Amino acid sequence: MLKQYLEIGQIVTTHGVMGEVKIYPWCDSPEVLCALPRLYLSEGGRAVRVESARVHKNMCLVQLEGVQGMDAGRALVGKTVWAARADLDLEPGRWFVQDILGCTVQDADTGEVYGRVTDVSHPGANDVYTVKNDAGEEFLFPAVPAFLHKLDPEAGLVLVRPIPGIFTPQRNGDE
Repeated sequence: MLKQYLEIGQIVTTHGVMGEVKIYPWCDSPEVLCALPRLYLSEGGRAVRVESARVHKNMCLVQLEGVQGMDAGRALVGKTVWAARADLDLEPGRWFVQDILGCTVQDADTGEVYGRVTDVSHPGANDVYTVKNDAGEEFLFPAVPAFLHKLDPEAGLVLVRPIPGIFTPQRNGDE
């Protein structure tokens, strides 16, 4: 089941004396965060209306309803901010990283389970999934169409057609 609320950033400092806060976005761009009508200061907590938001140096400067003055803003520093899934637009067939984390990675042909996705990195042209098996071994899997057969976070499943050896632990002396 997909989460109703998604972590979208962290309040890192205040800006000015009126209670505006600076939020480091954990999404594709700060514009995504700045476009939200409301944020949550805890998962599923009370919604706080965004009075104003703008991008500043790859961060979001946000004035939240009820946060008046620098002391009120300082009290929020370090807090994670959440967004309701319903407030976020996502193209069909695309998923949030948080949807993929925890999914079981399984061979599309044999049904063999390789582990669970524990991290998604974005080193270049494609995403790379870190997959951890029951023995605690980690493997890096390139999320490219040639190997990624089906991504179904609603079912908690990533079906793959891996190249031989990609989920085989390397030992000293192995090539």
